[in-house]
Amino acid sequence: MTQTTGRIFDEMARLMNDAAGVAQGVRREFDTLFRTQAERILRDLDVVQREEFEAAKEMARLAREENESLKARIDALEARLAEKTAKKPKNDE
Repeated sequence: MTQTTGRIFDEMARLMNDAAGVAQGVRREFDTLFRTQAERILRDLDVVQREEFEAAKEMARLAREENESLKARIDALEARLAEKTAKKPKNDE
């Protein structure tokens, strides 16, 4: 009887082990299916991907820096022009 009880426990342990393996497989399948569906829905909604957003954000930062640099150059040129205009004597005719 002891041998039969041990054998039953061995079979139950193997069954539980197999069930755990099947459960992991089902979970992986569910995760894959869920991810695929989510990606399809996001594509249909035309939601921007993270990489594209980061690239656009970097382009905007560079453009902002260039604009600030160009504004500083324009301000300096306008100041020089105003200085030259102020120094230039007016002809009284």
